Amino acid sequence: MRTSVAIIGAGPSGLLLGQLLYRHGIDAVIIEHRSAEHVLSRIRAGVLESGTVALLHEAGVGERLARKGLVHHGIKIGDQNALHRIDLTHYSQGRHVTVYGQTEVTRDLMEARTAWGGVSFYDASDVAIHEPDSTSPYVTFVHEGGEVRIDCDYVAGCDGAHGVSRRSIPAERLSVFEHTYPFGWLGVLSETPPIDDELIYARHEQGFALCSMRSMTLSRYYIQAPRDENPEDWSDDRFWSALSARLPESAVRALTTDPSLEKSLAPLRSSVTEPMQYGRLFLVGDAAHIVPPTGAKGLSLAAGDVSVLARVLAGLYHQGRQELLQAYTPTCLERVWKSVRFSWWMTHLLHSFPEEDGFTRRIKAAELKYTLESVAGRTALAENYVGSPLADVTG
Repeated sequence: MRTSVAIIGAGPSGLLLGQLLYRHGIDAVIIEHRSAEHVLSRIRAGVLESGTVALLHEAGVGERLARKGLVHHGIKIGDQNALHRIDLTHYSQGRHVTVYGQTEVTRDLMEARTAWGGVSFYDASDVAIHEPDSTSPYVTFVHEGGEVRIDCDYVAGCDGAHGVSRRSIPAERLSVFEHTYPFGWLGVLSETPPIDDELIYARHEQGFALCSMRSMTLSRYYIQAPRDENPEDWSDDRFWSALSARLPESAVRALTTDPSLEKSLAPLRSSVTEPMQYGRLFLVGDAAHIVPPTGAKGLSLAAGDVSVLARVLAGLYHQGRQELLQAYTPTCLERVWKSVRFSWWMTHLLHSFPEEDGFTRRIKAAELKYTLESVAGRTALAENYVGSPLADVTG
């Protein structure tokens, strides 16, 4: 089989890239080592920047998002038993965010790809990328007991931090910048109405807490916990008690504590791989960078990479603009490092760190107070939270 672009990974990044390329008239095949059912079962972030929402509409998959997505014009931050609202729209020149689960984004993209007959291989094993630094890369894998080879012009690695794409680049050609946090987020999904109509971030001496939602009937809650904590050690009662202790009383009064549907622990870390390309292989999304979820950047950061790569390839195929190939890494990394910085800042500001001394605690309290009470502080928070516009690499 031959195609223009072989996409490794059928998560939202790979599916969105495939959809955008289709609309540009560029053929692409998607290879995924998991089943379609497994991909759809993954519960991930649900906060989308305005640029990501616009990109989904550009891809032709925004109809259900427009109907069911929850537009949020602000967030709330709990501190010292008080709840402070940041008006995102007011402080960011009219922008906002939209709550719409990653699972729903993935479903919309899967259905769109099926509708127009896009070729996708699920349950592919032994996936390997060959000669990515040549002019004739190809991908091999085993599917339904037989070996498949796909020759292509380019390979897009959308298969995450532990996928084959990043491993296919010689280690000496990459620089990896990492920071590991000494805690994770213990998360609970419950079929309950959200505690508030906007997200609540809470800073507390016992640790951070977040009240989020997937819809008006499905809520997602998190509390800071040690990295090695076992979610099975946490009963529902223990979780709800710990969450309530970290929230302002006004928020606790609105909390509905029904049995959880799912409980998991996500360790927090930051990681950036440079460069994001090797020959004709491009790293996209989590394959190139990871951010802690505090800044709500993961999915939108990946969408930014997809947007750049789709435009690079469209300019190459339709206008012969070979120079755009070299623009992918620097264009993406400028946005990536801004988001990494903001996520790092939010994480340090709102979490309790082990062995944190009194000086550091008071500095962080003063910084949060400044952020919440000053126009400059609120503006900086709002502008970073809603995200910067997607880059136009074509000039």
